[in-house]
Amino acid sequence: MKLLFVADPLESFKIHKDTTFVMMREALRRGHQIWACEPQDLVWRSGGRVVARQARAIALTGQTAPWFEVLATQELVLAETDAIVMRKDPPFDSEFFYATHLLGQAEREGARVFNKPAALRDHPEKLALMEFPQFCPTTLVTRSEAAIRAFHAEQGDIILKPLDGMGGMGIFRVGADGLNLGAIIETLNKDGAETVMVQRYLPAIKDGDKRVLVIGGKVVPFCLARIPQGGEVRGNLAAGGKGVAQPISARDREIAEAVGPLLAARGLLLVGLDVIGEHLTEVNVTSPTCFQEIFDQTGFDVAAMFIDALESALSAPAA
Repeated sequence: MKLLFVADPLESFKIHKDTTFVMMREALRRGHQIWACEPQDLVWRSGGRVVARQARAIALTGQTAPWFEVLATQELVLAETDAIVMRKDPPFDSEFFYATHLLGQAEREGARVFNKPAALRDHPEKLALMEFPQFCPTTLVTRSEAAIRAFHAEQGDIILKPLDGMGGMGIFRVGADGLNLGAIIETLNKDGAETVMVQRYLPAIKDGDKRVLVIGGKVVPFCLARIPQGGEVRGNLAAGGKGVAQPISARDREIAEAVGPLLAARGLLLVGLDVIGEHLTEVNVTSPTCFQEIFDQTGFDVAAMFIDALESALSAPAA
């Protein structure tokens, strides 16, 4: 099959931990062709079809640097591929939004896109948990400074986060003393111009912010607990958290089996659920990670499970 990955620049990949890299490696191992482009390469013109203007066919070198070689560079019609794998990292900004519309047009022209562009738009990663209040911690979504202050007075110990970040970017904890709450609100909501998510602080973060993966509606049996280090409140690997792979708990499975198949039916082939203690805190759909860390520590081949699910989805009629 001819697979096109829409992703960040290949040159920026840290292949010792990059999930898109191991997806590509597994697909190449099975004999599929791998092409790559960036969102800014997507072009549509009336009367024509969506194309990737500078798509690159690649092979792996087996080395750390350079880790890939370019076999060909050409304009590629998206509908003439077998599948498009959308792996652009957040932020989910206007350009990401526009890219999903271009990919949606490619779908109308016959392309198969994973995760489905409309589903990406319908499930912003912080806000998607609103559909599952039975699993989430006490949470507030608002632009209002007064509402945030009232929430803090009620809960005492809170986490504030922007809606469009990744890797722990812009996450703050404010304890019962309220120290710096005003400055943090100003930073995040920009005088009421931007919406903020606020959640009750979960002490279970000391045991890790667990990434639970669901592929094709099926739960990966191991998760990666990202444990804060050095006084940090954030467990994200990008913020210095330590990743510890472990079997999923009964509660992890309960959440994943309730949420995962529902999201898979909407066109989300790969979902990363963030679970702290007993609670679902985020639903990641843009470019969920942790494949390599789980494989390295447990031997469970998450990339193989993903390519299995992709091949299975492509063997079924398009929805």
